[in-house]
Amino acid sequence: MIIDICVSPPLPEILTGYADPPQHLVRYKRLFKGSEKALAALGKLTVEDFLLMMDAAGIAICVLHGEDMESTFGRRINNELIVDLVHRYPTRFRGFIGVDPHKGRKATREIDRMVSEGLCGVMIAPWEHGLFTDDKKYFPIYERCLRHDIPIWIHTSLNFSHVIPMEYGRPLILDRVAVRYGDLKIIAGHAGWPWVTEMVAVLWRHDNVYADISGVRPKYMGMHNTGWEPLIHYGNTILQDKILFGTAWPLVMFDTAVNDVKELPLKPEVRGKWFYGNAARLLKIEG
Repeated sequence: MIIDICVSPPLPEILTGYADPPQHLVRYKRLFKGSEKALAALGKLTVEDFLLMMDAAGIAICVLHGEDMESTFGRRINNELIVDLVHRYPTRFRGFIGVDPHKGRKATREIDRMVSEGLCGVMIAPWEHGLFTDDKKYFPIYERCLRHDIPIWIHTSLNFSHVIPMEYGRPLILDRVAVRYGDLKIIAGHAGWPWVTEMVAVLWRHDNVYADISGVRPKYMGMHNTGWEPLIHYGNTILQDKILFGTAWPLVMFDTAVNDVKELPLKPEVRGKWFYGNAARLLKIEG
């Protein structure tokens, strides 16, 4: 079985945005170069189609992410949409709450409300909030996650926007959060590339920090001179309990990512942890 820790909700009103992104994300279209037909088809995808795609790739559970960058870019994936999908398909979906730190108490109340509806984590993207991860505006959000004993997914990598500095995603800054909040369950989304050695150091230092491999084809992680070598080496040994499978679907397709991971030089028992065991433990999924 496989858990995908980072997935966009399979709803037409969200997926059509990949073909026509907002101005600050327009360069993300380069990542989909040659996939125009596939992008157009996303707008016609049904949830039932999506479940069939999951089944074909062996994905048991997808963690769907809400988003809230309303204060900075007027962009949001409403958490109510995530709640609806989780309630309709409780064995196949889990949900993370998108929150906007610029909304102050409204953001923490949103966490309380969504946890009561069954969502089980929080998602933030500091680069689109215009904040570093150790900014005080995030502290109430981190403390709310601690109160509810839920993990927080934090974008930790470069971004491809032409107007937002990439340094917001440095793992070195995330380390400050892990020092301040030693019990906060942190998922470093996208595993910190191009600062992979820093990412490994943060994972090694802090028992409460995990990393997912979403947003990049795993085959590149197995290639020399791509910068991913430390994650593969240590993720196969001392950090084998800290790595989570993810795709950032539709950025990477399920079957492509699963097949790529199967080709990585991982010990069989480690591959099982990456695919399922580590996320199941973190999300308290039995079975």
